[in-house]
Amino acid sequence: MAAEWQGKSRGTVLGYKIFVFFMKKVGIGAAYFILYFVAAYFCFFSKDSTKSIYYYLRHRLKYSKLKSVFGIFKSYYVFGQTILDKIAISSGLSDRFTYESDGVHFINETLKAKKGGILISAHVGNFEISEHFFGILEENASISLLTTDVEHTAIKEYLDSVRKKSNIKLILIKEDLSHIFEVNAALARNEIVCITGDRYVKGSKFLTEELLGKEAKFPAGPFMLASRLNVPVLFVYVMKETNKHYHLYARKSQAKHRDAQALLKEYTQSVTWMLKKHPLQWFNYFDFWNALK
Repeated sequence: MAAEWQGKSRGTVLGYKIFVFFMKKVGIGAAYFILYFVAAYFCFFSKDSTKSIYYYLRHRLKYSKLKSVFGIFKSYYVFGQTILDKIAISSGLSDRFTYESDGVHFINETLKAKKGGILISAHVGNFEISEHFFGILEENASISLLTTDVEHTAIKEYLDSVRKKSNIKLILIKEDLSHIFEVNAALARNEIVCITGDRYVKGSKFLTEELLGKEAKFPAGPFMLASRLNVPVLFVYVMKETNKHYHLYARKSQAKHRDAQALLKEYTQSVTWMLKKHPLQWFNYFDFWNALK
């Protein structure tokens, strides 16, 4: 991982095939066991991301040096678990896990208002399995995900071949901003639009706000868009609590209309709250605070 986020994740098709084989033929526990070796590999051979995790643990969470060093391995390991869990849940093994929710009534209230709504999440926990939770909503919910869609094509093709077809629609972010029309159309149909708000790409517009005691850059788009559309905005996270248990948290924003900065401040406060509960599930493996140069 480079010092700045490049919009891509690491991995190979062969690696994913090995893990899927072990999950389906031997069990999820066996796949978790292999992760010990993968996590150790990344500790030593992914220097930039390892430095970034150490900085997060040592300087933002104020862990001791020793605890921060061990935390690097734990972070990689938990991240690997969330990836495997996502594949398992979406490929027919969802009954191997348990789930609970906190604040799902905010999503139900949003749907009942018939105005659509925006969910803002972050690269913490395992938001990509949130689709499983949407099945418990009181009203049918159609979900669209605003994304750059820049993952490795070969990996996506393989994972699509082993997973059930997702009901989540993709709205691709485009340079001509035409995706805004698609977002507006989705909201007019009383749909939920999901956005992540924690990955600024160099060269794009940004806002700054404090997170864990230090200012950082955040993409301006999600917060400007959400604050201007005059629809309910919620912060939603799906966190791994034990090996096979997940917890969805949803909270409603109280920021005023057209106040993107206030919305961002609420967002960073909610992310901080989540990280205090689950410190090892921060998965922004790059120089997030621009502190390592």
